Amino acid sequence: MIPKIILSSGPAATRRTIGYLFGKGRANEHTDPHLVASWNSFAPDPGRSPHRDPKDVMAQLVAQLDQPVKMLGDKAPRDTVWHCPVRAAPEDPILTDAQWAEIARRIVAASGIAPDGDGEACRWVAVRHADDHIHIAATLVRQDGRRPERGYDQRAVQRAARKIEVDYGLRRLKQGDGTGAKRLTSKEHFKAKRLGQDAATRDVLRLRVRRAVAAAADEAEFFALLEATGVTVRLKFGPSGDALGCNFALPADTNDKGEPVFYSGSTLAPDLSLPKIRKGLATTSPEPVAARPGDPWRQATAAAERMPHHLIHSDDPTAQGQLVALGATLDILSFTAPAAVRAELEQAASAFERATRSRIAADLDSSRVLRRSVQAIWRKKPEDGDGTGFTMLLDAVLTAVAFAMHWHRTHQHAQQEAAAEQALVRLQIAYAQAAEPVVAGLAQRAPSLQMKQRFARHLQKAVPDRAERILGDPAWDALTAVLAEAEAAGHNADALLDQALDQRTLDDARSPARALTWRVRRLGERHAPSPRAQAARARSAAHGYVDSTRSIRSTPAAPLQPRTPSRRR
Repeated sequence: MIPKIILSSGPAATRRTIGYLFGKGRANEHTDPHLVASWNSFAPDPGRSPHRDPKDVMAQLVAQLDQPVKMLGDKAPRDTVWHCPVRAAPEDPILTDAQWAEIARRIVAASGIAPDGDGEACRWVAVRHADDHIHIAATLVRQDGRRPERGYDQRAVQRAARKIEVDYGLRRLKQGDGTGAKRLTSKEHFKAKRLGQDAATRDVLRLRVRRAVAAAADEAEFFALLEATGVTVRLKFGPSGDALGCNFALPADTNDKGEPVFYSGSTLAPDLSLPKIRKGLATTSPEPVAARPGDPWRQATAAAERMPHHLIHSDDPTAQGQLVALGATLDILSFTAPAAVRAELEQAASAFERATRSRIAADLDSSRVLRRSVQAIWRKKPEDGDGTGFTMLLDAVLTAVAFAMHWHRTHQHAQQEAAAEQALVRLQIAYAQAAEPVVAGLAQRAPSLQMKQRFARHLQKAVPDRAERILGDPAWDALTAVLAEAEAAGHNADALLDQALDQRTLDDARSPARALTWRVRRLGERHAPSPRAQAARARSAAHGYVDSTRSIRSTPAAPLQPRTPSRRR
Protein backbone atom coordinates (compact mmCIF):
# COMPACT_ATOMS: atom_id res chain seq x y z
CA MET A 1 0.00 0.00 0.00
CA ILE A 2 1.45 3.32 -1.10
CA PRO A 3 0.36 6.60 0.53
CA LYS A 4 1.79 9.85 -0.80
CA ILE A 5 1.33 13.33 0.67
CA ILE A 6 0.79 16.39 -1.56
CA LEU A 7 0.35 19.95 -0.25
CA SER A 8 -1.59 22.66 -2.10
CA SER A 9 -1.84 26.41 -1.56
CA GLY A 10 -3.85 29.32 -2.85
CA PRO A 11 -7.40 30.62 -2.28
CA ALA A 12 -8.93 27.97 -4.54
CA ALA A 13 -6.83 24.99 -3.39
CA THR A 14 -9.74 23.14 -1.76
CA ARG A 15 -12.06 23.72 -4.69
CA ARG A 16 -9.43 22.48 -7.17
CA THR A 17 -8.73 19.35 -5.15
CA ILE A 18 -12.38 18.40 -4.56
CA GLY A 19 -13.22 19.24 -8.17
CA TYR A 20 -10.55 16.84 -9.38
CA LEU A 21 -11.58 14.06 -6.98
CA PHE A 22 -15.23 14.17 -8.05
CA GLY A 23 -14.49 14.86 -11.71
CA LYS A 24 -13.98 12.45 -14.60
CA GLY A 25 -10.21 12.43 -14.27
CA ARG A 26 -7.61 13.49 -16.80
CA ALA A 27 -8.30 10.42 -18.94
CA ASN A 28 -11.87 9.64 -17.85
CA GLU A 29 -10.41 7.15 -15.38
CA HIS A 30 -12.63 8.13 -12.44
CA THR A 31 -15.66 5.88 -12.03
CA ASP A 32 -18.41 6.41 -9.45
CA PRO A 33 -16.56 8.95 -7.25
CA HIS A 34 -18.09 9.06 -3.77
CA LEU A 35 -17.25 9.62 -0.12
CA VAL A 36 -16.32 6.63 2.01
CA ALA A 37 -15.47 8.61 5.18
CA SER A 38 -15.31 12.17 6.52
CA TRP A 39 -14.44 14.11 9.65
CA ASN A 40 -18.04 13.99 10.95
CA SER A 41 -19.39 10.93 9.06
CA PHE A 42 -22.20 12.96 7.43
CA ALA A 43 -20.43 15.45 5.14
CA PRO A 44 -22.28 16.23 1.87
CA ASP A 45 -21.39 13.73 -0.88
CA PRO A 46 -21.45 15.14 -4.45
CA GLY A 47 -21.30 11.58 -5.81
CA ARG A 48 -24.24 10.19 -3.88
CA SER A 49 -26.84 13.02 -3.81
CA PRO A 50 -29.23 12.06 -6.64
CA HIS A 51 -31.84 14.73 -5.85
CA ARG A 52 -29.47 17.68 -5.89
CA ASP A 53 -27.21 19.30 -8.45
CA PRO A 54 -23.72 17.79 -7.92
CA LYS A 55 -22.15 21.22 -8.38
CA ASP A 56 -24.20 22.63 -5.50
CA VAL A 57 -23.25 19.72 -3.27
CA MET A 58 -19.60 20.12 -4.21
CA ALA A 59 -19.72 23.83 -3.37
CA GLN A 60 -21.29 23.01 0.01
CA LEU A 61 -18.57 20.42 0.76
CA VAL A 62 -15.80 22.85 -0.19
CA ALA A 63 -17.32 25.56 2.01
CA GLN A 64 -17.50 23.23 5.02
CA LEU A 65 -13.92 22.04 4.56
CA ASP A 66 -12.68 25.63 4.14
CA GLN A 67 -14.58 27.09 7.12
CA PRO A 68 -11.71 26.80 9.68
CA VAL A 69 -9.27 28.26 7.11
CA LYS A 70 -11.54 31.22 6.33
CA MET A 71 -11.88 32.00 10.02
CA LEU A 72 -8.13 32.77 10.23
CA GLY A 73 -8.21 35.16 7.27
CA ASP A 74 -4.71 36.54 6.61
CA LYS A 75 -3.28 34.38 9.40
CA ALA A 76 -4.08 31.18 7.53
CA PRO A 77 -1.09 29.01 6.58
CA ARG A 78 0.40 29.16 3.11
CA ASP A 79 -0.39 25.49 2.42
CA THR A 80 -4.06 24.94 3.15
CA VAL A 81 -4.80 21.51 1.64
CA TRP A 82 -3.29 18.15 2.62
CA HIS A 83 -3.93 15.54 -0.07
CA CYS A 84 -2.96 11.89 0.34
CA PRO A 85 -3.74 9.24 -2.31
CA VAL A 86 -3.57 5.70 -0.84
CA ARG A 87 -3.19 2.94 -3.42
CA ALA A 88 -3.27 -0.85 -3.03
CA ALA A 89 -1.13 -3.20 -5.12
CA PRO A 90 -2.65 -4.68 -8.33
CA GLU A 91 -2.63 -8.18 -6.83
CA ASP A 92 -4.38 -7.10 -3.61
CA PRO A 93 -8.02 -8.05 -3.01
CA ILE A 94 -10.64 -5.37 -3.74
CA LEU A 95 -11.55 -3.71 -0.45
CA THR A 96 -15.04 -2.59 0.51
CA ASP A 97 -16.01 1.03 1.17
CA ALA A 98 -16.14 0.25 4.89
CA GLN A 99 -12.60 -1.13 4.82
CA TRP A 100 -11.30 1.90 2.94
CA ALA A 101 -13.07 4.15 5.46
CA GLU A 102 -11.25 2.49 8.34
CA ILE A 103 -7.95 2.76 6.47
CA ALA A 104 -8.58 6.48 5.90
CA ARG A 105 -9.22 7.02 9.64
CA ARG A 106 -5.99 5.24 10.53
CA ILE A 107 -4.03 7.34 8.02
CA VAL A 108 -5.34 10.73 9.23
CA ALA A 109 -4.81 9.67 12.84
CA ALA A 110 -1.21 8.63 12.20
CA SER A 111 -0.42 11.82 10.27
CA GLY A 112 -1.68 14.18 12.99
CA ILE A 113 -4.48 15.51 10.79
CA ALA A 114 -7.19 13.95 12.95
CA PRO A 115 -5.90 12.08 16.03
CA ASP A 116 -8.26 9.52 17.50
CA GLY A 117 -10.86 11.08 19.79
CA ASP A 118 -9.92 14.69 18.90
CA GLY A 119 -13.21 16.50 18.24
CA GLU A 120 -11.46 19.72 17.21
CA ALA A 121 -9.17 18.14 14.59
CA CYS A 122 -8.89 19.16 10.94
CA ARG A 123 -11.77 18.55 8.58
CA TRP A 124 -11.14 15.82 6.02
CA VAL A 125 -12.84 13.53 3.51
CA ALA A 126 -11.90 10.26 1.82
CA VAL A 127 -13.04 9.86 -1.79
CA ARG A 128 -13.07 6.61 -3.73
CA HIS A 129 -13.28 6.64 -7.52
CA ALA A 130 -11.56 3.35 -8.38
CA ASP A 131 -11.33 -0.16 -6.95
CA ASP A 132 -7.68 0.07 -5.91
CA HIS A 133 -7.32 3.44 -4.18
CA ILE A 134 -8.80 6.36 -2.28
CA HIS A 135 -7.85 10.03 -1.93
CA ILE A 136 -7.84 11.73 1.45
CA ALA A 137 -8.19 15.53 1.37
CA ALA A 138 -7.99 17.74 4.48
CA THR A 139 -7.69 21.45 5.23
CA LEU A 140 -4.71 22.37 7.39
CA VAL A 141 -6.43 24.40 10.09
CA ARG A 142 -8.03 22.65 13.04
CA GLN A 143 -11.59 23.51 14.03
CA ASP A 144 -10.22 25.27 17.11
CA GLY A 145 -8.11 27.51 14.86
CA ARG A 146 -4.73 25.88 15.61
CA ARG A 147 -2.39 24.17 13.19
CA PRO A 148 -2.24 20.36 13.20
CA GLU A 149 0.85 18.72 14.69
CA ARG A 150 1.98 16.70 11.69
CA GLY A 151 5.76 16.67 12.02
CA TYR A 152 7.31 13.92 9.86
CA ASP A 153 3.84 12.95 8.68
CA GLN A 154 5.18 11.15 5.60
CA ARG A 155 7.15 8.73 7.76
CA ALA A 156 4.23 8.28 10.15
CA VAL A 157 1.86 7.53 7.29
CA GLN A 158 4.28 5.00 5.83
CA ARG A 159 4.55 3.23 9.20
CA ALA A 160 0.77 3.13 9.42
CA ALA A 161 0.57 1.69 5.89
CA ARG A 162 2.93 -1.14 6.83
CA LYS A 163 0.62 -2.09 9.74
CA ILE A 164 -2.46 -1.83 7.53
CA GLU A 165 -0.87 -4.23 5.03
CA VAL A 166 -0.49 -6.82 7.77
CA ASP A 167 -3.98 -6.33 9.20
CA TYR A 168 -5.74 -6.56 5.82
CA GLY A 169 -3.54 -9.23 4.23
CA LEU A 170 -2.24 -6.88 1.54
CA ARG A 171 1.07 -6.98 -0.28
CA ARG A 172 3.72 -5.95 2.23
CA LEU A 173 6.09 -3.30 0.94
CA LYS A 174 9.63 -2.93 2.22
CA GLN A 175 10.54 -0.16 4.64
CA GLY A 176 12.63 2.46 2.83
CA ASP A 177 15.47 4.69 3.96
CA GLY A 178 14.71 7.77 1.88
CA THR A 179 17.21 6.94 -0.89
CA GLY A 180 14.73 5.59 -3.44
CA ALA A 181 13.87 7.35 -6.68
CA LYS A 182 10.80 9.57 -6.67
CA ARG A 183 7.65 7.68 -7.59
CA LEU A 184 5.59 8.62 -10.61
CA THR A 185 2.72 10.98 -9.98
CA SER A 186 -0.76 10.05 -11.14
CA LYS A 187 -0.49 12.81 -13.73
CA GLU A 188 2.69 11.29 -15.19
CA HIS A 189 1.23 7.79 -15.15
CA PHE A 190 -1.97 8.74 -16.97
CA LYS A 191 -0.13 10.99 -19.41
CA ALA A 192 2.06 8.08 -20.51
CA LYS A 193 -1.03 5.89 -20.80
CA ARG A 194 -2.89 8.54 -22.80
CA LEU A 195 0.04 8.95 -25.20
CA GLY A 196 0.44 5.19 -25.62
CA GLN A 197 3.96 5.18 -24.13
CA ASP A 198 5.44 2.00 -22.64
CA ALA A 199 7.12 4.01 -19.87
CA ALA A 200 6.65 7.45 -18.34
CA THR A 201 9.09 10.22 -19.26
CA ARG A 202 10.66 10.25 -15.79
CA ASP A 203 11.55 6.54 -16.03
CA VAL A 204 12.93 6.91 -19.58
CA LEU A 205 15.10 9.86 -18.55
CA ARG A 206 16.41 8.09 -15.46
CA LEU A 207 17.49 5.09 -17.56
CA ARG A 208 19.20 7.21 -20.23
CA VAL A 209 20.98 9.47 -17.75
CA ARG A 210 22.22 6.46 -15.75
CA ARG A 211 23.55 4.81 -18.90
CA ALA A 212 25.34 8.00 -19.90
CA VAL A 213 26.97 8.24 -16.47
CA ALA A 214 28.04 4.60 -16.68
CA ALA A 215 29.48 4.94 -20.20
CA ALA A 216 31.09 8.39 -20.09
CA ALA A 217 34.73 8.96 -19.22
CA ASP A 218 34.25 12.67 -18.52
CA GLU A 219 31.63 15.38 -18.35
CA ALA A 220 31.90 16.36 -22.00
CA GLU A 221 31.29 12.80 -23.14
CA PHE A 222 28.39 12.53 -20.68
CA PHE A 223 26.55 15.43 -22.30
CA ALA A 224 27.42 14.17 -25.78
CA LEU A 225 25.92 10.76 -24.99
CA LEU A 226 22.73 12.35 -23.71
CA GLU A 227 22.41 14.37 -26.91
CA ALA A 228 22.98 11.22 -28.98
CA THR A 229 20.15 9.44 -27.14
CA GLY A 230 17.68 12.28 -27.67
CA VAL A 231 17.84 13.91 -24.22
CA THR A 232 17.69 17.71 -24.01
CA VAL A 233 19.87 19.19 -21.26
CA ARG A 234 19.42 22.60 -19.64
CA LEU A 235 22.19 23.69 -17.30
CA LYS A 236 21.64 25.88 -14.23
CA PHE A 237 24.41 28.44 -13.74
CA GLY A 238 25.49 30.25 -10.59
CA PRO A 239 26.58 33.90 -10.34
CA SER A 240 30.15 32.83 -11.13
CA GLY A 241 29.05 31.32 -14.43
CA ASP A 242 29.76 27.77 -13.27
CA ALA A 243 27.16 25.07 -13.91
CA LEU A 244 25.59 24.12 -10.59
CA GLY A 245 22.89 21.75 -11.78
CA CYS A 246 21.14 20.38 -14.83
CA ASN A 247 17.64 19.52 -15.98
CA PHE A 248 16.69 16.88 -18.50
CA ALA A 249 13.81 16.56 -20.95
CA LEU A 250 12.56 14.54 -23.90
CA PRO A 251 11.64 16.79 -26.85
CA ALA A 252 8.39 14.89 -27.45
CA ASP A 253 7.19 15.35 -23.86
CA THR A 254 5.66 18.83 -23.71
CA ASN A 255 3.25 20.81 -21.54
CA ASP A 256 0.05 22.51 -22.69
CA LYS A 257 2.15 25.38 -24.11
CA GLY A 258 4.20 23.03 -26.28
CA GLU A 259 7.33 23.45 -24.14
CA PRO A 260 9.50 20.50 -23.07
CA VAL A 261 8.87 19.29 -19.51
CA PHE A 262 12.20 19.37 -17.67
CA TYR A 263 13.17 17.20 -14.69
CA SER A 264 16.08 18.01 -12.42
CA GLY A 265 18.58 15.21 -11.98
CA SER A 266 17.85 14.90 -8.26
CA THR A 267 14.14 14.30 -8.98
CA LEU A 268 15.04 11.45 -11.34
CA ALA A 269 17.11 9.75 -8.63
CA PRO A 270 19.05 10.95 -5.57
CA ASP A 271 22.39 10.09 -7.20
CA LEU A 272 21.72 11.92 -10.50
CA SER A 273 22.23 15.50 -9.37
CA LEU A 274 25.08 17.23 -11.25
CA PRO A 275 27.47 17.22 -8.23
CA LYS A 276 26.96 13.48 -7.71
CA ILE A 277 27.27 12.77 -11.44
CA ARG A 278 30.59 14.63 -11.41
CA LYS A 279 31.74 12.61 -8.42
CA GLY A 280 30.99 9.39 -10.28
CA LEU A 281 32.74 10.56 -13.46
CA ALA A 282 35.84 11.39 -11.43
CA THR A 283 36.47 7.66 -11.01
CA THR A 284 36.96 7.22 -14.76
CA SER A 285 38.36 10.55 -15.95
CA PRO A 286 41.98 10.32 -14.64
CA GLU A 287 44.67 8.38 -16.50
CA PRO A 288 43.43 4.81 -16.84
CA VAL A 289 44.89 2.02 -14.75
CA ALA A 290 47.15 -0.21 -16.83
CA ALA A 291 45.23 -3.15 -18.29
CA ARG A 292 46.06 -5.93 -20.68
CA PRO A 293 45.70 -4.44 -24.16
CA GLY A 294 42.73 -5.65 -26.12
CA ASP A 295 41.28 -7.80 -23.36
CA PRO A 296 38.68 -5.79 -21.43
CA TRP A 297 36.50 -8.91 -21.02
CA ARG A 298 39.18 -10.50 -18.84
CA GLN A 299 39.81 -7.27 -16.93
CA ALA A 300 36.12 -6.67 -16.22
CA THR A 301 35.49 -10.29 -15.23
CA ALA A 302 38.45 -10.29 -12.83
CA ALA A 303 37.22 -7.06 -11.23
CA ALA A 304 33.67 -8.41 -10.90
CA GLU A 305 35.04 -11.60 -9.32
CA ARG A 306 36.63 -9.51 -6.56
CA MET A 307 33.29 -7.99 -5.57
CA PRO A 308 32.20 -10.79 -3.19
CA HIS A 309 35.48 -10.34 -1.30
CA HIS A 310 34.85 -6.59 -0.95
CA LEU A 311 31.26 -7.16 0.15
CA ILE A 312 32.40 -9.61 2.83
CA HIS A 313 35.67 -8.14 4.07
CA SER A 314 35.84 -4.44 3.15
CA ASP A 315 34.42 -1.52 5.11
CA ASP A 316 30.93 -0.27 4.35
CA PRO A 317 31.88 2.74 2.16
CA THR A 318 34.04 0.49 -0.05
CA ALA A 319 31.28 -2.10 -0.31
CA GLN A 320 28.77 0.61 -1.21
CA GLY A 321 31.16 1.84 -3.91
CA GLN A 322 31.28 -1.67 -5.33
CA LEU A 323 27.48 -1.71 -5.55
CA VAL A 324 27.50 1.57 -7.48
CA ALA A 325 29.99 0.09 -9.94
CA LEU A 326 27.95 -3.10 -10.21
CA GLY A 327 24.89 -1.03 -11.13
CA ALA A 328 26.89 0.83 -13.78
CA THR A 329 28.10 -2.51 -15.17
CA LEU A 330 24.54 -3.76 -15.53
CA ASP A 331 23.51 -0.48 -17.19
CA ILE A 332 26.17 -0.90 -19.88
CA LEU A 333 25.80 -4.67 -20.28
CA SER A 334 22.09 -4.28 -20.86
CA PHE A 335 22.88 -1.82 -23.64
CA THR A 336 25.58 -3.92 -25.33
CA ALA A 337 24.26 -7.46 -24.70
CA PRO A 338 23.26 -9.87 -27.48
CA ALA A 339 19.71 -9.28 -28.66
CA ALA A 340 18.46 -12.58 -27.22
CA VAL A 341 19.13 -11.53 -23.61
CA ARG A 342 18.94 -7.74 -23.84
CA ALA A 343 15.38 -7.44 -22.54
CA GLU A 344 16.09 -9.51 -19.43
CA LEU A 345 19.29 -7.58 -18.72
CA GLU A 346 17.48 -4.26 -19.10
CA GLN A 347 14.94 -5.37 -16.52
CA ALA A 348 17.73 -6.61 -14.25
CA ALA A 349 19.54 -3.26 -14.51
CA SER A 350 16.32 -1.37 -13.86
CA ALA A 351 15.59 -3.47 -10.76
CA PHE A 352 19.14 -3.31 -9.38
CA GLU A 353 19.19 0.49 -9.67
CA ARG A 354 17.45 0.66 -6.28
CA ALA A 355 20.15 -1.57 -4.76
CA THR A 356 22.93 0.88 -5.66
CA ARG A 357 21.89 3.50 -3.09
CA SER A 358 21.75 3.53 0.69
CA ARG A 359 22.51 5.94 3.52
CA ILE A 360 26.13 4.77 3.43
CA ALA A 361 28.39 7.14 1.48
CA ALA A 362 30.13 5.29 -1.35
CA ASP A 363 33.91 5.13 -1.72
CA LEU A 364 34.33 4.67 -5.48
CA ASP A 365 38.12 4.33 -5.62
CA SER A 366 38.12 0.52 -5.44
CA SER A 367 35.73 0.28 -8.40
CA ARG A 368 37.83 2.14 -10.99
CA VAL A 369 39.09 -0.97 -12.78
CA LEU A 370 35.65 -2.46 -13.25
CA ARG A 371 34.09 0.76 -14.52
CA ARG A 372 36.91 1.45 -16.99
CA SER A 373 36.97 -2.14 -18.24
CA VAL A 374 33.23 -2.19 -18.89
CA GLN A 375 33.51 1.19 -20.61
CA ALA A 376 36.23 -0.31 -22.82
CA ILE A 377 33.85 -3.13 -23.76
CA TRP A 378 31.22 -0.55 -24.70
CA ARG A 379 33.65 1.59 -26.75
CA LYS A 380 35.92 -0.96 -28.42
CA LYS A 381 33.46 -3.82 -28.96
CA PRO A 382 36.26 -6.37 -28.43
CA GLU A 383 36.20 -9.70 -30.25
CA ASP A 384 34.17 -12.34 -28.41
CA GLY A 385 33.72 -14.93 -31.12
CA ASP A 386 32.28 -17.83 -29.12
CA GLY A 387 30.56 -15.64 -26.50
CA THR A 388 32.64 -16.89 -23.59
CA GLY A 389 33.83 -13.37 -22.67
CA PHE A 390 30.30 -12.05 -22.23
CA THR A 391 29.06 -15.24 -20.54
CA MET A 392 31.90 -15.35 -18.01
CA LEU A 393 31.42 -11.66 -17.17
CA LEU A 394 27.68 -12.25 -16.76
CA ASP A 395 28.46 -15.23 -14.51
CA ALA A 396 30.70 -13.07 -12.31
CA VAL A 397 28.10 -10.28 -12.21
CA LEU A 398 25.40 -12.78 -11.25
CA THR A 399 27.48 -13.97 -8.30
CA ALA A 400 28.18 -10.35 -7.27
CA VAL A 401 24.45 -9.52 -7.29
CA ALA A 402 23.76 -12.52 -5.04
CA PHE A 403 26.35 -11.27 -2.58
CA ALA A 404 24.92 -7.74 -2.86
CA MET A 405 21.53 -9.10 -1.83
CA HIS A 406 23.15 -10.77 1.20
CA TRP A 407 25.06 -7.55 2.09
CA HIS A 408 21.87 -5.50 2.07
CA ARG A 409 20.12 -8.13 4.16
CA THR A 410 22.81 -7.98 6.85
CA HIS A 411 22.51 -4.17 6.88
CA GLN A 412 18.70 -4.37 7.06
CA HIS A 413 18.22 -2.49 3.78
CA ALA A 414 14.84 -4.03 2.98
CA GLN A 415 14.07 -2.24 -0.28
CA GLN A 416 17.59 -2.69 -1.60
CA GLU A 417 17.59 -6.39 -0.74
CA ALA A 418 14.29 -6.86 -2.56
CA ALA A 419 15.63 -4.97 -5.59
CA ALA A 420 18.76 -7.13 -5.73
CA GLU A 421 16.60 -10.25 -5.49
CA GLN A 422 14.45 -9.08 -8.41
CA ALA A 423 17.57 -8.37 -10.45
CA LEU A 424 18.95 -11.82 -9.57
CA VAL A 425 15.89 -13.56 -11.01
CA ARG A 426 16.25 -11.67 -14.29
CA LEU A 427 19.99 -12.33 -14.44
CA GLN A 428 19.46 -16.04 -13.92
CA ILE A 429 17.11 -16.12 -16.92
CA ALA A 430 19.54 -14.10 -19.05
CA TYR A 431 22.50 -16.23 -17.97
CA ALA A 432 20.75 -19.48 -18.86
CA GLN A 433 19.89 -18.13 -22.31
CA ALA A 434 23.41 -16.81 -22.92
CA ALA A 435 25.28 -19.82 -21.54
CA GLU A 436 23.43 -22.56 -23.42
CA PRO A 437 24.86 -21.87 -26.92
CA VAL A 438 28.32 -21.13 -25.51
CA VAL A 439 28.43 -24.41 -23.59
CA ALA A 440 27.19 -26.26 -26.67
CA GLY A 441 29.97 -24.72 -28.74
CA LEU A 442 32.60 -25.70 -26.18
CA ALA A 443 31.22 -29.24 -26.02
CA GLN A 444 31.87 -29.63 -29.73
CA ARG A 445 35.57 -29.14 -28.94
CA ALA A 446 35.63 -31.88 -26.30
CA PRO A 447 38.87 -33.92 -26.27
CA SER A 448 39.32 -37.62 -26.89
CA LEU A 449 37.58 -40.25 -24.78
CA GLN A 450 40.92 -41.21 -23.23
CA MET A 451 41.58 -37.66 -22.04
CA LYS A 452 38.02 -37.27 -20.74
CA GLN A 453 38.42 -40.47 -18.75
CA ARG A 454 41.66 -39.14 -17.24
CA PHE A 455 39.91 -35.96 -16.14
CA ALA A 456 37.05 -38.05 -14.73
CA ARG A 457 39.42 -40.20 -12.67
CA HIS A 458 41.05 -37.13 -11.17
CA LEU A 459 37.66 -35.64 -10.38
CA GLN A 460 36.50 -38.85 -8.64
CA LYS A 461 39.66 -38.83 -6.56
CA ALA A 462 39.48 -35.11 -5.72
CA VAL A 463 35.77 -34.86 -4.82
CA PRO A 464 34.29 -38.37 -4.58
CA ASP A 465 31.05 -37.07 -3.04
CA ARG A 466 30.38 -34.64 -5.93
CA ALA A 467 31.96 -36.43 -8.89
CA GLU A 468 28.86 -38.35 -9.96
CA ARG A 469 26.76 -35.20 -10.18
CA ILE A 470 29.44 -33.36 -12.17
CA LEU A 471 30.07 -36.27 -14.54
CA GLY A 472 26.34 -36.55 -15.23
CA ASP A 473 25.98 -32.85 -15.93
CA PRO A 474 25.22 -31.96 -19.59
CA ALA A 475 28.05 -29.42 -19.41
CA TRP A 476 30.69 -32.09 -18.66
CA ASP A 477 31.95 -32.11 -22.25
CA ALA A 478 32.38 -28.32 -22.16
CA LEU A 479 34.41 -28.65 -18.95
CA THR A 480 36.69 -31.25 -20.50
CA ALA A 481 37.15 -28.98 -23.51
CA VAL A 482 38.43 -26.04 -21.44
CA LEU A 483 40.63 -28.38 -19.38
CA ALA A 484 42.17 -29.79 -22.56
CA GLU A 485 42.70 -26.32 -24.02
CA ALA A 486 44.34 -25.13 -20.79
CA GLU A 487 46.63 -28.14 -20.85
CA ALA A 488 47.55 -27.47 -24.45
CA ALA A 489 48.47 -23.91 -23.44
CA GLY A 490 50.95 -25.19 -20.87
CA HIS A 491 48.84 -25.49 -17.73
CA ASN A 492 48.52 -28.42 -15.41
CA ALA A 493 44.84 -29.28 -16.01
CA ASP A 494 44.49 -31.23 -12.77
CA ALA A 495 45.88 -28.33 -10.76
CA LEU A 496 43.45 -25.90 -12.41
CA LEU A 497 40.56 -28.24 -11.68
CA ASP A 498 41.65 -28.52 -8.04
CA GLN A 499 41.75 -24.74 -7.73
CA ALA A 500 38.32 -24.43 -9.31
CA LEU A 501 36.93 -27.02 -6.89
CA ASP A 502 38.48 -25.19 -3.94
CA GLN A 503 36.59 -22.01 -4.73
CA ARG A 504 33.01 -21.31 -3.66
CA THR A 505 30.73 -24.25 -2.93
CA LEU A 506 28.93 -25.96 -5.79
CA ASP A 507 26.05 -27.07 -3.59
CA ASP A 508 23.69 -24.40 -4.90
CA ALA A 509 24.84 -24.57 -8.54
CA ARG A 510 22.17 -25.82 -10.93
CA SER A 511 24.91 -26.95 -13.29
CA PRO A 512 28.14 -27.66 -11.37
CA ALA A 513 30.06 -28.61 -14.52
CA ARG A 514 29.13 -25.30 -16.13
CA ALA A 515 30.21 -23.39 -13.04
CA LEU A 516 33.53 -25.25 -13.09
CA THR A 517 33.91 -24.54 -16.81
CA TRP A 518 33.98 -20.79 -16.21
CA ARG A 519 36.24 -21.13 -13.18
CA VAL A 520 38.77 -23.20 -15.10
CA ARG A 521 38.59 -20.84 -18.06
CA ARG A 522 39.20 -17.82 -15.84
CA LEU A 523 42.00 -19.48 -13.91
CA GLY A 524 43.65 -20.54 -17.15
CA GLU A 525 43.56 -16.99 -18.50
CA ARG A 526 44.64 -15.39 -15.24
CA HIS A 527 47.65 -17.57 -14.52
CA ALA A 528 49.26 -18.06 -17.92
CA PRO A 529 52.39 -20.24 -17.82
CA SER A 530 55.73 -18.66 -18.60
CA PRO A 531 57.27 -19.22 -22.08
CA ARG A 532 59.76 -21.66 -20.53
CA ALA A 533 56.95 -23.68 -18.95
CA GLN A 534 55.03 -23.71 -22.21
CA ALA A 535 58.12 -24.97 -24.06
CA ALA A 536 58.58 -27.71 -21.49
CA ARG A 537 54.99 -28.79 -21.88
CA ALA A 538 55.37 -28.82 -25.65
CA ARG A 539 58.46 -31.08 -25.42
CA SER A 540 56.60 -33.45 -23.10
CA ALA A 541 53.66 -33.63 -25.46
CA ALA A 542 56.01 -34.30 -28.38
CA HIS A 543 57.36 -37.36 -26.53
CA GLY A 544 53.87 -38.74 -26.09
CA TYR A 545 53.14 -38.13 -22.41
CA VAL A 546 51.90 -35.37 -20.09
CA ASP A 547 52.95 -35.12 -16.48
CA SER A 548 49.54 -34.69 -14.90
CA THR A 549 50.73 -35.09 -11.31
CA ARG A 550 53.04 -32.08 -10.97
CA SER A 551 51.18 -28.96 -9.84
CA ILE A 552 52.34 -25.66 -11.27
CA ARG A 553 49.86 -23.42 -9.44
CA SER A 554 51.10 -19.88 -9.50
CA THR A 555 48.92 -18.88 -6.54
CA PRO A 556 47.31 -20.73 -3.68
CA ALA A 557 43.71 -21.82 -4.04
CA ALA A 558 41.16 -19.15 -3.36
CA PRO A 559 39.71 -19.30 0.18
CA LEU A 560 36.27 -20.75 0.60
CA GLN A 561 33.56 -18.11 0.60
CA PRO A 562 30.23 -18.23 2.44
CA ARG A 563 27.53 -19.97 0.48
CA THR A 564 26.17 -17.64 -2.15
CA PRO A 565 22.55 -16.80 -1.27
CA SER A 566 20.02 -17.77 -3.95
CA ARG A 567 22.81 -18.07 -6.53
CA ARG A 568 22.01 -20.85 -9.01
CA ARG A 569 23.77 -21.43 -12.31
